[in-house]
Amino acid sequence: MSSSGRGAKVSAPPMKTCRRGLWFWISAWLPVAIGIGVIALESTVWFGADHTTGPLRAICEAIFGPIGDARWDVIHHYIRKSGHFVGYGILCLTWLRAWWMVLRTAAFWKCALLGVIGTTLVASCDEWHQTFLPNRTGTPWDVMLDCCGATVAVLLVYAYARMFRAEKLKRAA
Repeated sequence: MSSSGRGAKVSAPPMKTCRRGLWFWISAWLPVAIGIGVIALESTVWFGADHTTGPLRAICEAIFGPIGDARWDVIHHYIRKSGHFVGYGILCLTWLRAWWMVLRTAAFWKCALLGVIGTTLVASCDEWHQTFLPNRTGTPWDVMLDCCGATVAVLLVYAYARMFRAEKLKRAA
């Protein structure tokens, strides 16, 4: 470099880099992997309605007293469907958290959409897998229920953040 400035190389200002180590990626995606693992475990013959009715009925009857067979069938159905709704809602929140961590500058709704898409893919694979099991059925209605749980979970997080943590969602607009 000469003192007159001729021939001097001009370089771009140093870019601010965000080095993300292994722990960052593990902390972002491990909850998603655990959630998918729980779904995979529940998608086995051992968690079919014929296997869950006994233990769930024993718990309900211990709390509420004897329940007739016809009434129990309805209650058991709603317990299982509530499990779908809540379980996939929680899974969606793990996806949302992971995307929110990874895509720091993305709007909330982009991360939420990716979370719902991830949840939908897992729900679809789960139901498809269940069509191959002798005591399980795979149905698009359960996928829709799972997606509703995911969507409600995202909306609850958004509503909570709007009410109590509005500054965190400034980038959501």
